[in-house]
Amino acid sequence: MIPLKLELSACCYRAMLGVGGIGSGRFFALNGNQTLGREESRSGRFLERRDYCKLHIISHYVQTLLGPRFTTIPIGKVGDDDAGKQLLAEMQAAGLDLRYVQPSAGDPTLFSFCFIYPDGSGGNLTTDDSACSRVDAAFVSEAEPEFARWEGCGIALAAPEVPMPARRRALELGSQYRFWRVASFAAEEIASAIDDGTLAHIDLLALNLDEAAAAAGVSSEAETPAAVAAAAAGRLGALQPALCLAITAGRRGSWTWDGSSLVHLPAVTTAAVSTAGAGDAFLAGMMAGLVAGLPLSQAQGLATLTAALSVTSPHTINPLIDGRSLRAFAAQVHFPACQAVMNLLEV
Repeated sequence: MIPLKLELSACCYRAMLGVGGIGSGRFFALNGNQTLGREESRSGRFLERRDYCKLHIISHYVQTLLGPRFTTIPIGKVGDDDAGKQLLAEMQAAGLDLRYVQPSAGDPTLFSFCFIYPDGSGGNLTTDDSACSRVDAAFVSEAEPEFARWEGCGIALAAPEVPMPARRRALELGSQYRFWRVASFAAEEIASAIDDGTLAHIDLLALNLDEAAAAAGVSSEAETPAAVAAAAAGRLGALQPALCLAITAGRRGSWTWDGSSLVHLPAVTTAAVSTAGAGDAFLAGMMAGLVAGLPLSQAQGLATLTAALSVTSPHTINPLIDGRSLRAFAAQVHFPACQAVMNLLEV
C-alpha cells in the first residue's frame, strides 16, 4: 500500500488513539420490497460483502493513508472467538498497534446482521451483549501511558458502538494530554452528549445529516440539507464556540464548520456499489488531511475523495484505498482538488 506523500516535519500529529466498536457483520438481500412483518418468514440470499465496525474502519483508513510513520492505536475488545481472531489478523495486517485491543473471554465479537430490500433500503440488527459492551472507562484508562507518550501531538477519537463512559474517558484523556479530540455520536446520543458537557472535550464533531438534525433540534425531512447544517453549526457553535463540525449528507455532499465559515463541497459522482461505511471513510480522510497540516476546508476535499472511492467497494472497508488509488480516482472523476491535496496524492 502506498501512503499519502507527507513531509514528516510538517505533520501536526504523530499518533491516533481511538475507542469504539470492533466487530463484523453479514449482508442479507431480501426478496420483495414490502416491509418485513413481525412474524413473517422471507426468503433471500447472503451477499459477498464484508462488514466492519466504526473504530476498525476509521483506524484502517487512517493508518493506510498515513503509513508506518504514523501510529494508530485502537482501544477496544473483541470476543475470544473465530470472528475476533480474524478481525485481529486483519487489523494487524493493516499496521495497527493492537496492544490495547483485548479478547474478552466468554463474550462474542460484536456482530451486525444487515438486511437490504431490492430498492436499496434496509436496516440492521446488532448484538448488545458483545465484547464491545465490556469496554469501560477503567479499560480506556489503561492506555493512559500512550496518551502521555504522545502528549501534544496526538488525536483522540471517540466513536460509537461502545458505552458512553468509555468514550468520554478517551476524550478526557485527550484533553489532559493536549490531543486534537474527535468524536461522533448516534442521533439518539446527541442530547446526552450536549447535556453532560461532553462537547467541552471535542474539537471536531462528525455527524451525518440525521445526527446534525438531532443536534440542531430540527427535522431532516422538513429542512433542506443546507438548512440542517446551518442550524447545527448555529446551535453547537453557540454552545461550544471553538467546536468544528463535519457533516455528511451522502450524494448531497458535505459541510464543514470551523467556527466562522460553513463550507459545502458536492459529492463525487461515481458508480456506488455500497454506501455503507462511507461516513467513516470521510472522517478518516478528514483526519489524514489534518495530520498533514491541511486546514479543515482542504481536509474536507481529501475526505470527500476518500468517501467516494470507498463506495466503489462492496465491503465497508475498501481494501484498495491508498495514496496511489486516490490519485488515480481523482483523475478519473476529474475531482477539483486544491493543489495542497494533490501534493499529498503524489507517489
